[in-house]
Amino acid sequence: MSAPLLELSYLLASITFILGLKMLSNPESARRGNAIAAAGMFLAIFATIFLYEDANNQKLGNYVWIFGGMIAGTIIGYLMAKKVKMTAMPQMVSFFNGMGGACAAVISFVEFNHVLHQGTTPSPGLATVMILGLIIGSVSFSGSMIAYGKLEEKIGDKGLPFNQIINLILLGALAVLGVTFILQQPPSPVFLYIILGVSLIYGVLFVMPIGGADMPVVISLLNSFTGMAAAFGGFLYSNQAMLTGGILVGSAGTILTVLMCKAMNRSLMNVIIGSFGGNTAGDKQGSHGTIKEISVSDAAILLSYAQKVAVVPGYGLAVAQAQHVCHELDKLLEEKNVEVFYAIHPVAGRMPGHMNVLLAEADVPYPKLLEMEDANPQFKSTDVVLVIGANDVVNPAAKNDPSSPIYGMPVLEVWEAKNIIVLKRSMGKGYAGIENELFFHPKTRMLFGDAKSSLQNLVAEVKNLS
Repeated sequence: MSAPLLELSYLLASITFILGLKMLSNPESARRGNAIAAAGMFLAIFATIFLYEDANNQKLGNYVWIFGGMIAGTIIGYLMAKKVKMTAMPQMVSFFNGMGGACAAVISFVEFNHVLHQGTTPSPGLATVMILGLIIGSVSFSGSMIAYGKLEEKIGDKGLPFNQIINLILLGALAVLGVTFILQQPPSPVFLYIILGVSLIYGVLFVMPIGGADMPVVISLLNSFTGMAAAFGGFLYSNQAMLTGGILVGSAGTILTVLMCKAMNRSLMNVIIGSFGGNTAGDKQGSHGTIKEISVSDAAILLSYAQKVAVVPGYGLAVAQAQHVCHELDKLLEEKNVEVFYAIHPVAGRMPGHMNVLLAEADVPYPKLLEMEDANPQFKSTDVVLVIGANDVVNPAAKNDPSSPIYGMPVLEVWEAKNIIVLKRSMGKGYAGIENELFFHPKTRMLFGDAKSSLQNLVAEVKNLS
């Protein structure tokens, strides 16, 4: 009786995952979709704990260990989620992603020992699933931990000499070791430990040299790795809900990675061998001319008497938590019949979709958010572009400086507009660590200060002009 109920629970859970993922594609339904998918996960977990029976009709047992671990994990996760700032979300996502990869790798070890304990040897098919789960989960774990350290600015962008060649050798070694393990009868546990070590090293080496604006792509790729590793765990346990959830995460992450690679003008192989990004390329520091500042009152006049204004949000907006006051300014301008739209770069912030989530939190209508390919043709007819804390995604060097590390990356071509106002704390560089030619452009005026304070001052000045 338990088996049919368990299968039905997995089916219902799988449906909620698919439904939840579909609803996550729209800001208006995203919160509800997340809750529905979470309810499905809750159902799958408790159905497994209480309904699963092995061949001898024995239930899982070990309830103290299972619920002890779940309670500890729930408390830690809840406290982290409540405490984390919006700007630190990429770090938290990377950390949780790494934990998922580690779990998938541990599952392979546990199942291998389980098979040996039964006095049998894994079939080639089972051994293949174990090895793939171990390799991908381990790479995701170590790579995500390095990404977490880099996003926290505790680890710099460092790579070994001939880093790409070393990474290719490590990938080749993993393939040879994996095939050897699968063909062994019985397979040696020593190979598992060697494969684990090589996988962890590869995860570290392929993320270490990557930096700058390329980090969101790496996070997306590591997320897809964790999904795939979880799917292999679903194969091992014949757990349809785990399999479906892993496939959905893996495929969604892979699609997003491919789209972001396209947006960044990079190749997927370039990402896998860890050869793009970093701060080692040329940088024409100090060769850009004069900075021109603008006062708050002049900026308010320029915005109030414009016909069309574009807002380009960046990481600085997130740091200052200025999304609400930004939307207030946007509404004030629209009351003056000024057309306002937001131009969103695919990797703005430090995580895919970071700016969309941030602006949705401030109730900015989603139709006002234009993707890069839709925003760029609009700039020629735009009177004022308000750049708030964005840096690398509006740097003209991506278009005209072959020596720049971001050369070839599609950017928001804000310099096509008639006027540019940049809100920035200082002349500090962006995450790519390079100078931004836009700040020295003849059309650009700098408004220095905290983004939230500057926007609040602009709101006050615009109101005074009424």
